Amino acid sequence: MPDLLVADLSRWQFALTAMYHFLFVPLTLGLSMILVIMEGAYVMTGKEVWKRITKFWGTLFGINFVLGVATGITMEFQFGMNWSYYSHYVGDIFGAPLAIEGLMAFFLEATLVGLMFFGWDKLSRPVHWLVTFLVALGSNLSALWILVANGWMQNPVGSEFNPETMRMEITNFMEVIFNPVAQAKFVHTVSAGYVTASVFVLGVSAWYVLKGRHLGLAKRSMAVAASFGLLSAFSVVVLGDESGYALTDNQKMKLAALEAMWHTEEAPAPLTLIGIPDQRTHETHFEVKFPWILGLISTRSLDGEVEGILPLVAIAESRIENGLHVYEAVQHLNDNPEDAAAREIFEQTKQDLGYALLLLRYVDDPLTADKETITKASFDTVPNVMMAFFSFRIMAGLGFLFIGIFSLAFFFVSMKRKVPRWFLRVAILAIPLPWIAAELGWVLAEVGRQPWVIDGVLPTFLGVSSLSASQVIMTMVGFTLLYGTLAVIEISLMLRAIKAGPGGRILPEGVTSEGPTGGRSVQFDV
Repeated sequence: MPDLLVADLSRWQFALTAMYHFLFVPLTLGLSMILVIMEGAYVMTGKEVWKRITKFWGTLFGINFVLGVATGITMEFQFGMNWSYYSHYVGDIFGAPLAIEGLMAFFLEATLVGLMFFGWDKLSRPVHWLVTFLVALGSNLSALWILVANGWMQNPVGSEFNPETMRMEITNFMEVIFNPVAQAKFVHTVSAGYVTASVFVLGVSAWYVLKGRHLGLAKRSMAVAASFGLLSAFSVVVLGDESGYALTDNQKMKLAALEAMWHTEEAPAPLTLIGIPDQRTHETHFEVKFPWILGLISTRSLDGEVEGILPLVAIAESRIENGLHVYEAVQHLNDNPEDAAAREIFEQTKQDLGYALLLLRYVDDPLTADKETITKASFDTVPNVMMAFFSFRIMAGLGFLFIGIFSLAFFFVSMKRKVPRWFLRVAILAIPLPWIAAELGWVLAEVGRQPWVIDGVLPTFLGVSSLSASQVIMTMVGFTLLYGTLAVIEISLMLRAIKAGPGGRILPEGVTSEGPTGGRSVQFDV
């Protein structure tokens, strides 16, 4: 039987490194595209002010990019160090998108980022803009291939188990690439990155305006962030809805868990706005529901059914029982690959092999499991409902909040041409919120598919390496100290660059001096 403590510690360690790494990813994705917009303004107008603005935000992008690369490399090593059986079992599939990401995307952005920073005086304006665009393209392609890999973990299409090699193998790579879960995750994640960068630019610019510093940079940057951010915020909500729709066919238990829907309700199912899920009693206390909404979102129909947690547990129990047949057939095929009867049973029931593996949490041989153990294992397919429930609601609530913030920003900056000081303070306070939303999104995605490391194929506790708990704890402490140090360095460098500004005053037209802005609002004539 596997060491469950080592499995839990390995999960905590990977969560630590993944969530820390993801602090850098959204800002890299978003700032790269904002740089393309700002430098595009420089190319079209020829105004030096846009060049200096692009260089300033490019400096912040560079700091974030370097630390993002450093923390991403650490994550790659963990697959071999902490998750060696996972790497062995699915490495042929999971490794392919990661290899393509390195060859196609990482090399592209890593090669051209030097030209972006040091080629201003050596390249023409259009060529330098093209370099900046290619760096942004590389960043987004990097996210694409990583999310193709992660999407396959959520919905393992285009592959099947080979009893001769005892590993998962690719049967259709196009299905892996165009996996609907991966595509939905990609567009939603990238849009979230655009929102993150827009909030960051908006907040930093608002701070400059309140301080009366670098007003030209601040006002122009706020105008870009307000427009780009508003479009991105709407995209996040719309594409997040598409992600939810993808769950209906591919991850029904995750959908039921994030709604704390214990029983299948009459179609169209209601949406639970708020409540307190109780996983012991299988009830949600103090729930407030909106009729029809969940059914409309999840099935795009009035008669589509959204299955509840307990009915899905019953299905899981039957799949575990069915999986015992394929588990036994695999053993016979190991002894005699020419066993036609075992081969026929394997082909008929192979989709349920992963469910039989859930029993290894309780018994050394799944074939010896009794009915009580099978029932217990079936309830393991229910993730942490409370964590999924509240992660989704906070993330979704923040998504709608960003639409409100950017709508006001666009109205004040582009239409009214006057921004109230209270809104500038709101913009500053909002800076950390996109990171909170993004991290909660990953919590929902990864906790929601437990107990699987590969959904329906490989239980998480079977994917770990043969390590001791003390070894995992020691490396976790090391990572924590290293990442804590990097966090201090990142924040210090960012704050220093922001305080220093663009290296000279950038004033709006008609303004000849700077100083703290007075009055209840700030005029925006840029």
